Amino acid sequence: MPRFVRIRLSSTSVESITQVSNEIRRMCERTGVKMRGPIFLPTERIVVTVRKAPSGEGTHTFDHWEMRVHKRVIDMEADERAIRELMRIRVPPDVKIEIKLETR
Repeated sequence: MPRFVRIRLSSTSVESITQVSNEIRRMCERTGVKMRGPIFLPTERIVVTVRKAPSGEGTHTFDHWEMRVHKRVIDMEADERAIRELMRIRVPPDVKIEIKLETR
């Protein structure tokens, strides 16, 4: 029964998430672990519409604010040495990382 680690990355910054996924890729190449990914998931758009005039006076004008959340998924073999190195990777504060051990 092959075991693997599923790593889910999400961030509002494309540069940060690309940096972390490239670091994971280099770590897999160093340890010789098979890896799939990074798989790009659809970008989540969060749009907030707010009134410009908080008092309600004047014309009805609105501002639109948008935040984009970029997501990646990486699958790699569950090698003990590789998982230890994975835990030592420096992750920027704006990147959320979720690690899950699974069997296929």
